[in-house]
Amino acid sequence: MMGDGAPSNTIDEALTAMGFGKFQLLVLTYAGLGWTAEAMEVMILSVVGPAVQSAWSLSPQQENSLTSVVFAGTLIGAYAWGIVSDKHGRRKGFLIPSLITATAGLLSAFSPSFIFLIFFRFMVGIGLGGGHVLASWFLEFVPAPNRGTWMVVFSTFWTLGTIMEASLAWLIMPRLGWRWLLALSSLPSILLLLFYSMTPESPRYLCSNGRSADAVIILEKIAKMNGTTLPPGIIISDIQTDPQRIDTEESSLLSPENEGGPTKAMNNDFGGISSFLMLLSAKLARPTLLLWIVFFGNAFSYYGLVLLTSEWNSGRSKCNSDSLQSEKTNDVSYRDVFVASFAELPGLLLSAAAVDKIGRKISMSAMLFVYCIFLLPLVFHLPEGLITVLLFGARTCIMGSFTIIYIYAPEIYPTSVRSTGVGIASAVSRIGGIVCPLVAVGLVHYCQQTEAVLLFVMVAFVSGICVILFPVETMGRELVDNESELNKN
Repeated sequence: MMGDGAPSNTIDEALTAMGFGKFQLLVLTYAGLGWTAEAMEVMILSVVGPAVQSAWSLSPQQENSLTSVVFAGTLIGAYAWGIVSDKHGRRKGFLIPSLITATAGLLSAFSPSFIFLIFFRFMVGIGLGGGHVLASWFLEFVPAPNRGTWMVVFSTFWTLGTIMEASLAWLIMPRLGWRWLLALSSLPSILLLLFYSMTPESPRYLCSNGRSADAVIILEKIAKMNGTTLPPGIIISDIQTDPQRIDTEESSLLSPENEGGPTKAMNNDFGGISSFLMLLSAKLARPTLLLWIVFFGNAFSYYGLVLLTSEWNSGRSKCNSDSLQSEKTNDVSYRDVFVASFAELPGLLLSAAAVDKIGRKISMSAMLFVYCIFLLPLVFHLPEGLITVLLFGARTCIMGSFTIIYIYAPEIYPTSVRSTGVGIASAVSRIGGIVCPLVAVGLVHYCQQTEAVLLFVMVAFVSGICVILFPVETMGRELVDNESELNKN
């Protein structure tokens, strides 16, 4: 079996020894496609609503419900798919959501009535709730030293999705209408299904669930594709009592049927209750609660700012005149959405430059506080050009902060509850997405721009304080498998 004094390696040490190569690039491409799909389905909300309202003579409340049902669906999906991912594997955790998103997204284009459209968009939301599983899946393949930088690269696919959706809307809506836009926007999710069979399971997940032989096979594929060698010795997981050899000669002796499942108790985890309670245990309660606040704050600030950018000028003009402002043409509206999407690129560059050099906490808190600085001048009457610059800067900062929180969140949780923890935090962020249009944009609509700006500033400032209170900096730290390892490093 295993000789005394044999060298040992953790999953992170093995990944670091093999380096980031062709294998991880393929994983990045697949996970990034999923992130692009989610961004497109979310950004479509800002352009489809008005078109559907005009086509079916909907009330403003009905139009707003198109956005609300999607976020309500993602709230449910984010929690559910996190539990599925932790109990049944990362691959199942993103297969089922992709299937739901692709099917419901395509069927949305054929909706015969508003009720059908609401139902299909709700189902799209449930599918979109599994997007965070792809982030955790990719994270578990990346070596620790440059994990932050590559996660920023992964987040770039979100911005790519927003730009693609804005481009599609600008091209398709004036010519073919909203049904074609819905159908074409479902293509990335369909591609996820077509290439699903090529995706590997996370070796960290396999090892933490007693399937060391399967984990070895994946690690050997990584080494072969990257042109490196798997370091000899034993693979060590925090929650395994019997480490298994990962050298080629002995890995064939391991049989999944003979390996015990250290998380067997999780199989009795009805509805994810024990996983949820673990998130509120003594060691995890503080980061979990702070994480919920920061996720809510980032989502409230990000989605609110996206809507605020299009509402601000029209709202200010309406409030400064007694007559109603005539609506802009659709072409101008789609062009504005397209241009505004590029504000996220500087945020990604800032994140990439800072996340693995000055740390997650300092980078994230600084961006949230600078976001407040950009927004505060908007309480005064300013020229339109200056307002555009301030909103552009604010969106850059909130995109950077949102990017880093999606890096930090999976790093702070152990493998056994990583997807559940990130899933619930992501679900809380969806609440922010539901609330922000009703509260913040509603204030602008009713000529209370100052109150709307102060609300955004307050939410972002509180989020920045909570980031400072996070108990640990995860830059360069290995991912942990067990709750007992959380206080190390």
